[in-house]
Amino acid sequence: MYLRRVNSALTFANINKLAIPALIAGIAEPVLSITDTAIVGNIPEKGLESLAAIGIVGAFLSMLIWILGQTRSAISAIISQYYGAGKLSEIQSLPAQAIVINVGISIVILLVSLPFSREIFELLNASGEILDRCVSYYEIRVWGFPLTLLVFAIMGIFQGLQNTVWPMLIAITGAGLNIVLDFILVYGVSTWIPPMGLEGAAWASLIAQAVMAALALWLLMTQTSVRLFPKWPLHPEIKRLIGMSLNLFVRTLSLNVALLFGVREATALGDQAIGAHTIAVNLWLFAAFFIDGYSVAGKILGGRFLGAGDYDSLWLLSKKISRYAFWVALLLMVLGGVFYYPIGRVFSAEPAVLNAFYSIFIIVILGMPINTIAFVFDGIFKGLGEMRYLRNVLLLATFLVFLPVLYAGKALNLGLYGIWIALTCWMLVRGGTLIWKFRRKFRPHLQNL
Repeated sequence: MYLRRVNSALTFANINKLAIPALIAGIAEPVLSITDTAIVGNIPEKGLESLAAIGIVGAFLSMLIWILGQTRSAISAIISQYYGAGKLSEIQSLPAQAIVINVGISIVILLVSLPFSREIFELLNASGEILDRCVSYYEIRVWGFPLTLLVFAIMGIFQGLQNTVWPMLIAITGAGLNIVLDFILVYGVSTWIPPMGLEGAAWASLIAQAVMAALALWLLMTQTSVRLFPKWPLHPEIKRLIGMSLNLFVRTLSLNVALLFGVREATALGDQAIGAHTIAVNLWLFAAFFIDGYSVAGKILGGRFLGAGDYDSLWLLSKKISRYAFWVALLLMVLGGVFYYPIGRVFSAEPAVLNAFYSIFIIVILGMPINTIAFVFDGIFKGLGEMRYLRNVLLLATFLVFLPVLYAGKALNLGLYGIWIALTCWMLVRGGTLIWKFRRKFRPHLQNL
């Protein structure tokens, strides 16, 4: 009876019921970032300085959120496994404890960083007017940092409960409100609201984050049986949760090393090269968000099937998720090919930048199937709780593959080609090692396949 119910979760409709909301939630963030950049960049007075400030502060906060927000995947994996085993009642106290740990760490970082905000952005080479604007923007935005990690933790709980619709609603609400408030507060409204410029953008983000946190808490309290207030003693799974989060922390640092070294070498090639590389990376990441919807579905269902001990369904899941994600990647490849030249002109009108971009865009397009496999199995392994292996894969791929290939390309004067060949090899090793491990670990357990 249970096997029949689990297998029904592997239908096209049910997988996409998880994947599509996750996809929409995922692309809400890049759409918001692009809108924020466009609005602030068009401020009549000191627009360039404001754009630089929002970029520097945004990069710093994104790094903190990306690294510390890994608790979301850890809590999602544990809850999914208990869900699959039919033992949710045994982890009633864990989510609230995870939330307290997440928010507690963020508050400590807020209180430590706030007095040293000027020194932090000086280290990031901000100076003069740009430095002053970084500080004023950060002193408002940073108060939303604990709210963001609270929302991330609650989203992880929802995903563990096999629900991606609520995270989607939270993300859409926050992004939509942020965009509306950006126009109102940055530019002002007639005689009612004076234009606030860069600080208006900071307040828009903070208000949107507060609304997202309130909505997330309301859904958690009214739509689930999860306890909101922590209860002593600490749950035995807290140790595993912290271990998973630390492994993902190291993994994320390794990932950032690869991306930052790519930017560093592109910058050394000149303004046209870094411009072209920036366009290519943004398109690469945008495509990743589309595929990431299936990665999230793989994470949610992978943990569920592992908890149930249903290895046949887990094996089928890997095949189906890969197939569906591949079709999405194929569609993106076709669109990239059809709009090869118009896409570049959306981002730049500089002929030198466009020529450099067009020379490497073909590598970005052809690498999408490789990226698909890496992203999908990355999600499945998160659901399985294999965070240590994910950490080791990223360390291997970054330090023993990406960096050697990158500097070999530099020695051979391959320019941007060398950077994108290194990135492609990086993704190939990531995907290949995950497939090898998955087949080696779960094929011996198959019974009916």
